[in-house]
Amino acid sequence: MLAIALVDRTGSGLWASVSVLYFTYVSGLSVAEVGTLAAVSGAIGIAGAPLGGRIADRLPITRVLIALQLVRALASFALLTTHDYALLLAYSAVGSLGDRAANVLTKLYATRVAGPDRVRYQAVNRTVANAGWALGGLAAAAALALGTTTAYRWLLAGDALSFGAAALLTLRCGEPPSPSRIAATSKDAAPTTRPANPWRDRTYLAYVATETVLSLDDAVFKIGLSLWIAHTNHAPHGLVALLLVLNSVMVVAFQVPLARFGATTAAARTLLIPLAGAFALGGITMALSAGGGAFTTTLFLTASAIAFTLAEMLRATVSWELSVALAPGTSQGAYLGVHGLAQSVQRSLGPLAVTAAIATGPIGWTAFGATIAATCVIQHRLVRERLQRPPLSVLPVTVSEY
Repeated sequence: MLAIALVDRTGSGLWASVSVLYFTYVSGLSVAEVGTLAAVSGAIGIAGAPLGGRIADRLPITRVLIALQLVRALASFALLTTHDYALLLAYSAVGSLGDRAANVLTKLYATRVAGPDRVRYQAVNRTVANAGWALGGLAAAAALALGTTTAYRWLLAGDALSFGAAALLTLRCGEPPSPSRIAATSKDAAPTTRPANPWRDRTYLAYVATETVLSLDDAVFKIGLSLWIAHTNHAPHGLVALLLVLNSVMVVAFQVPLARFGATTAAARTLLIPLAGAFALGGITMALSAGGGAFTTTLFLTASAIAFTLAEMLRATVSWELSVALAPGTSQGAYLGVHGLAQSVQRSLGPLAVTAAIATGPIGWTAFGATIAATCVIQHRLVRERLQRPPLSVLPVTVSEY
């Protein structure tokens, strides 16, 4: 599965770097059309997380993953066949739906295959995925230097081929035991017992709501830093790329070592307190970067990037553990599918949140960090009672890949 993550994210890195340029220069879309296409396809993709999780509770997860990878490949190839706006929108939506579903199933696979070591497994997987993303971005940068439509098309084709390769690699993965399917086929299982429904679980839904806020660190690096630096007269614009590289290097270097601090459910919950501090520090240093000369501004922006990257790694560690620990074992797929909504919704709300922070200046960034920090404390209290119950979420099994 780690090889799959590397191939998948390398392809995604190719397309992420060229998507806007492709739709603009190859398909001939206007700025408004490109923005609408991204917004609509992203909104439709939100349904992929709960849908994929629900299906994975009923069917072998590797087969579902293979199907999703093939759907993503076909959607990407389909973009090469037309410049019709309606068709581009439809194909992009299908690809987004498959992408969100595949992300949830990848996490579910890690939960089932790694058992109690799921946090470390996820950390290694995320490190490999970040490395793949960086490789894809570097390859795209080299191709974009050509500035031709042919180069754009080859990058999109490379993205599609990466999904096909991921599907082939998934064929070699062992199928992990599914608690829901084991319970359904067990002779001792009560015939009237129904799997828990996450949509009726108020505690879990409240937890997912807090997760949406905690995921806003993603918007800081995708939009916030770039816009903030673009609207300041002191920081060099080239600093944006350097801070993004710093973020990737830190994740690759420290995500796995940090994962050991959240290896148990209790430890993961405890990490919410330092996580709150990291978010608050990130907001404060962003606010402080508004004053002073070029050196001071660069210094505070670098400190903010470090703080938000630390928050990103801690938040991922906490999320990997708590999202599973709070879910009944017989409904892991359905619950993790609902949990996947947090990241999907954040992709829509995140740009609005960081834009509001930028519009209100230093006070806005301070409030941004403080709000997320307060949400960490709320989540810390929210999950306390639920976690005191006997764990139902994971079977202590490990399945090898071959």
